[in-house]
Amino acid sequence: MKFCRFDDNKLGLVDKNRVLDVTAAADILPDLRWPLPRGDAFIANLELVTAEMMRLRDGAKEYALSDICLLSPIANPGKIIGAPVNYLLHQAEANNDDEITFGMPVKTVDDLGLFLKAGSALVGPGQGVVAERSDKRTDHEIELALVIGMGGRNISEDQAHSHIAGYCIGLDMTIRGTEDRSLRKSLDSFAVLGPWFASADEIPEPDNLALELKVNGEVRQKSATSALIYDVARLISYASSHYTLDPGDVILTGTPEGVGPVVPGDKLDCRIEGIGDMTVMVRGSDA
Repeated sequence: MKFCRFDDNKLGLVDKNRVLDVTAAADILPDLRWPLPRGDAFIANLELVTAEMMRLRDGAKEYALSDICLLSPIANPGKIIGAPVNYLLHQAEANNDDEITFGMPVKTVDDLGLFLKAGSALVGPGQGVVAERSDKRTDHEIELALVIGMGGRNISEDQAHSHIAGYCIGLDMTIRGTEDRSLRKSLDSFAVLGPWFASADEIPEPDNLALELKVNGEVRQKSATSALIYDVARLISYASSHYTLDPGDVILTGTPEGVGPVVPGDKLDCRIEGIGDMTVMVRGSDA
């Protein structure tokens, strides 16, 4: 199953090049009162909502994918967790780029651990990226994003996959500089998720997916998740040894080699095998 969130928070089932409007399925979610439980309520009740979406699909209003604005399929992640330098070839290129190193050697996830991105950075592909710091270099980083379904703490690698609800394409936009990583990666629009949510059963081998990013038609990043230093299960286990994971939490698994700068007007075409394709436009702060 693939679902998206689009336009004015409509809910859609994705069927090839069309979207079936099943927004009413969200009405089945339980009423919540303050203080709200942690996690994304939609993902926490995904089985219930999925059954309702399937019931509503026959006769649902149809939209062409090309006619809608895709938002982030995950609306309220409690945490967006990032894995810095989780591909060896990305480490190698970074250590050869003074605008990334600033004179400091780039280490891998083994030494750097994890970081968090602000929830306010979250957007969907249809909303685009705002590159507002003209005085600093802003880079693209395509990543496999996994969405936690069943929460937990100290999850074993053997059990990790059972905690995954599904996957998205992630863009971990980054300003280069000497400031803390979470600051440089948490500007508004710097966490792009899309084009939709692909349920875990759609992606049986997340550690063997081809991924590609083009800028204005030119291939910049092309690799596969088989090159991850920490694979999906190890990342979940490692993250859960530090944080309690909740339904809807997003883990960005790291970016491969080929990162580079973008400027307003650029078009990013992103693809991850099994999930799909998404296009993201870059604009300036006054656009």
